[in-house]
Amino acid sequence: MLALITKFIDIKTPVGNVFTYFARPEHVSDQIKNDTVGMTVIPMDIKEGMGVGTTFRIIGDFNGKRLEWDCETTEFIKNERISAKQIRGPFKHWKITNEFKSLGDNLTKVTMSVDYAMPFGPLGAILDKAKFAKSAERGMETALYNVRGLLEGNGSIPVYITLDAYQKLLAEKKKMNDVPVSTVLTAILEKYAEIEAKSKN
Repeated sequence: MLALITKFIDIKTPVGNVFTYFARPEHVSDQIKNDTVGMTVIPMDIKEGMGVGTTFRIIGDFNGKRLEWDCETTEFIKNERISAKQIRGPFKHWKITNEFKSLGDNLTKVTMSVDYAMPFGPLGAILDKAKFAKSAERGMETALYNVRGLLEGNGSIPVYITLDAYQKLLAEKKKMNDVPVSTVLTAILEKYAEIEAKSKN
């Protein structure tokens, strides 16, 4: 049986900024973290502009139960919609859709929907359906609030980063034991500040 969880939020920033942020799946994984849910997203095969055909692995921790699944981007309509579905993993069916609607020059409505069917057998019993739905719902809600805080809070997030620069950032992330992208950026900026300070002396 399919289950559908939908959450939405309004963010005070232009639709282009929000879309570009969500177009990098691992940006969002930086936000899906609370007491019961943790999620890591690792890009595998990046197509031009992170568009249709891009594949990535999701490693989820739900109440101490670890799940891994591979996804492929199936829809990528600039400033409107991004969808991805599971191509390998434990779920009978898993699909995530992020939709974007401009409500004005500086206001965007983001709707996040996850549509899935739980696996049966021993795994299905371990991941009790109701518990999973509750923790997934909380995770999505937390993610949207965190993204809103980030996008409204400052303009220093890597919204306009080139793909080449972004791949270098991911290489650094790997070297630093897969810490969040924001942590990698902070470390790079601190190093840059150090070098700058030395050159002034």
